[in-house]
Amino acid sequence: MSGKEGGLSYRQAGVDIDAGNRLVDLIKPFVRATRRPGADAEIGGFGGVFDLKALGMRDPLLVASNDGVGTKVKLAIDANRHDTIGIDLVAMCVNDLVVQGAEPLFFLDYFATGKLVPEHVAQVVKGIAKGCEEAGCALIGGETAEMPGLYSGDDYDLAGFSVGAVERDALLPRADVKAGDVLLGLPSSGVHSNGYSLVRKIVEKSGMKLDAVAPFDSSCTLGEALLVPTRIYVKSVLAAIKASSGIKALAHITGGGFVDNIPRVLPENTAAKVDLSKIPVPPVFKWFAKEGGVAELEMLRTFNCGIGLILAADPAQATGVENALRAAGEQPIRIGEIVSHKGEPVTLFDGKLALS
Repeated sequence: MSGKEGGLSYRQAGVDIDAGNRLVDLIKPFVRATRRPGADAEIGGFGGVFDLKALGMRDPLLVASNDGVGTKVKLAIDANRHDTIGIDLVAMCVNDLVVQGAEPLFFLDYFATGKLVPEHVAQVVKGIAKGCEEAGCALIGGETAEMPGLYSGDDYDLAGFSVGAVERDALLPRADVKAGDVLLGLPSSGVHSNGYSLVRKIVEKSGMKLDAVAPFDSSCTLGEALLVPTRIYVKSVLAAIKASSGIKALAHITGGGFVDNIPRVLPENTAAKVDLSKIPVPPVFKWFAKEGGVAELEMLRTFNCGIGLILAADPAQATGVENALRAAGEQPIRIGEIVSHKGEPVTLFDGKLALS
């Protein structure tokens, strides 16, 4: 083929195909580590393949989810730490699957950037693979897009997509969720991946640098504390579901916090009554409230405040559910109950968060 000497190339336009090929070679070992029955976790084809027959399920339903990590990505870029944000990406998707009783099967990612830095992307994918291993799902594909002019420099954004499966008769929430059911909370690892636009505003107001010692934890920097990855609840919750028939519903506490997420799994004419005094609030949230002057209700609608997942359990089996969760490595906390409430489901609060 011929062309004008000195003519423009794709690389001159800002897209480096060779860098993309080098990236594929860098991430192949991470991807292979996520193999599971049904998927060989190889990449390089035009699409990922999963063999549903390998599950051996009777009457499976597929459950799909997609999500991102919001402006937590900006903190990772500013802190030049790219090895954990991929765990967040997986967690935000697979936690949304397990609350419906589904086992995550496979995961795909989308990485968009202004300038491809293979070493940075490889660290992100390493985190994605680690998250997939924690969730027991295979990383079967993804897409990397270099888009100069749309993203600034080597800034990037992420999106994740996951599919799980559940037996039809085990889909959550169950139809028998009702007043009297016990609410159990599972601790979060920190801020998880919601509210980071407010987090960044608070950090800006404080005047602190990300490499400074965290004012609420002298063992790490502020950046390290704010980048602690989202907990993945998949294996512990699935183990508890298998061990006990008392789990009726689960809610992932993400954007919207307690206020908006718990009602999503409640029937009409009920409410979640949460005793805020039962919630052990991690120091990072106390710092947000003090440094940002954030009101309690705003905290409850923006952050998880220390509880990343909430279960509704049959009161007669609540102790058994707690024991099953503890056996799976969790530390469940009784934080309230479901009560009768006329009209649309809502969250009601008793007591106060320990924000000081």
